[in-house]
Amino acid sequence: MRIRRLLALVVAICSSLCTPVVSSTGPDDRPLTDPKSVVSTLNAAARLAPIDDLYYTRSVSAAAWSPDGQQIIFVSDIAGRFNLWKVSASGGWPIQLTQSDDRQYNPVSSPDGKWIVYQQDRAGDELWDLYAVPTNGGNMINLTNTPAIREQNPRWSHDGRSIAFAYKPKENSQYDIGLLDWNTRKVQKLTHEQQPGYAWSVVAWSSDDKTIYAGRVNPLFTDADVYRIDVATGKMENLTPHQGTMRYLASSLSPDGATLLLSSDAKGGYMNIALLDIATRKMTWVTDLKWEASSGNFSPDGKRYTYTVNEDGVIDAYLVDRASNEAQKVDLPHGLNYFLGSPNEFAPQSDRVIISHEASNQPGDLWVYNLHNRHAEQLTFSTIASLRETPLPPSQIVHYKSFDGKIITALLWVPFNLKRDGSNPAVVLPHGGPTGQMVDYWNTDVAALTSRGYVCIAPNPRGSTGYGLDFQKANFQDLGGGDLKDEIAGVDFLKATGYVDPKKIGIYGGSYGGFMTLMAIGKTPNIWAAAVDLYGIISWYTMLKSSDPELDEYLKALLGNPDENRKIYEADSPITYIRSEKAPLLVLQGDNDPRVPKEEAQQVVEILRKEGRVVDVHYYPNEGHGFVKRENQIDSIRRTIAWFDQYLMGKSPAP
Repeated sequence: MRIRRLLALVVAICSSLCTPVVSSTGPDDRPLTDPKSVVSTLNAAARLAPIDDLYYTRSVSAAAWSPDGQQIIFVSDIAGRFNLWKVSASGGWPIQLTQSDDRQYNPVSSPDGKWIVYQQDRAGDELWDLYAVPTNGGNMINLTNTPAIREQNPRWSHDGRSIAFAYKPKENSQYDIGLLDWNTRKVQKLTHEQQPGYAWSVVAWSSDDKTIYAGRVNPLFTDADVYRIDVATGKMENLTPHQGTMRYLASSLSPDGATLLLSSDAKGGYMNIALLDIATRKMTWVTDLKWEASSGNFSPDGKRYTYTVNEDGVIDAYLVDRASNEAQKVDLPHGLNYFLGSPNEFAPQSDRVIISHEASNQPGDLWVYNLHNRHAEQLTFSTIASLRETPLPPSQIVHYKSFDGKIITALLWVPFNLKRDGSNPAVVLPHGGPTGQMVDYWNTDVAALTSRGYVCIAPNPRGSTGYGLDFQKANFQDLGGGDLKDEIAGVDFLKATGYVDPKKIGIYGGSYGGFMTLMAIGKTPNIWAAAVDLYGIISWYTMLKSSDPELDEYLKALLGNPDENRKIYEADSPITYIRSEKAPLLVLQGDNDPRVPKEEAQQVVEILRKEGRVVDVHYYPNEGHGFVKRENQIDSIRRTIAWFDQYLMGKSPAP
């Protein structure tokens, strides 16, 4: 996943525990949910989910095949930090390849199978360097060693002589494509972006390594093109020229070099799958959906390709026969099912694919799906044993109308064994972004809260992805306006279920979700009884002075020029309203956050303390934007639960 969305995934099948889902063909015909149809299931085995066990349950991501198809390299926090591991593709005990206190992502194997290259930052600063480690273990080598430059998302050339990657100096807002010479370690830039906030990314090398296919996207993720670039000269050609705002996002080049697999919203404003004939520029559409489809990769033999479909925060994976374009859904349980693999989810022999499965009540794991017998075998086992015996309520997808008639989707979690007597506490969970979406990923925070009796709702308000480009753009120059009203409409939905006490409602979010938390308690102070803000924004003006330049361009694209739109910046900043808040506020912040700097949290705390309000704060050293060290994750949720227990449930604080 591209590290850019500040202001943002055998299995228990959801059967009798789930509210029946009425299918729809897209966002336009989502059926409204009757609040009284929401139920709290009786479950005699329900109990508190142990905090330590939730957070000692591992996270698994970023898989890569070895060139011989015998091993899979992946990233996991098995040891409490996101480091590199490897495991036999047929199963077995994983072996730790690297050990670092800093996080490591995006491993890729060299074509000769001798090396693994990956990215690593320092204390959460996101100033990634490229590293290499021998496939069988050994010393980690910093290939770039540039503390003031981001180098990320490496991609080997076929001959193993070069590595293409995303390149951004700390003071720049643009991402370019860099090339690392493997033998000399010298880096040169292939692109030279001049437009503020625009970003280049590598799609694929041609088979002869003379050409790189690449993507270029604007700061708001609303316009994108696919390019062909000559490696020797840097000469480039736009393969998807167009008028207006459209996204063409290529993901894979066919083995014969003739076709690009891509997703695009050029067809009606919704992301669909297409094949682009490079020679003729002709596009052949594969899907015709109003949900969000994302392209995957061609198989090495060219006979298949993949894509996924995100329908209301639930993702299904599809394998396609290239000769017929006939798609087959991979048979895995309800939740998030998506392909994983860098640079390809297909094994080199084209006989297997790596798939990740997870749900909000089921930790994510890697599976290997055999294309011949259509059987998926679980490869990693992330769940702590005690959680297998701890039932967790699944998410329910609900739809409600907001103040202006827009239909809003939310994920809802209802604890077991609640009485419909209007006595239960609830927590609203605004997501990050705002260009992002709450989906049905393994959610330790939700599991901790719901098993302790809190009803949780996570809306996808206007500005969210997943519901078409018009919906995504509906919050421009209106941050904390219409989208906050969409969150409050979710509170009204909760009240209408009959389960929730209107005087026991809290709000809890990080990043843009933290901004929304601060905006909510300031603009609508009478709704909230308690709040927890994780690295949220208090003022867009101070953000522009201290945040990463790339993010600054994103903010300007959302809010306009700060000199010309001062009233918008003021109206859309929580600092304008925060002195009206009434809810006790807990603030949690990383010391080294490059996206929402520590100064934002300090402003909040200083203002509220001067006002004599109930506010507490805790800063985490060696953490950036989001807490990734296990001990800090545990401490953060313990503080959050204690805060809500005190101010929503009326429990006495621990001595």
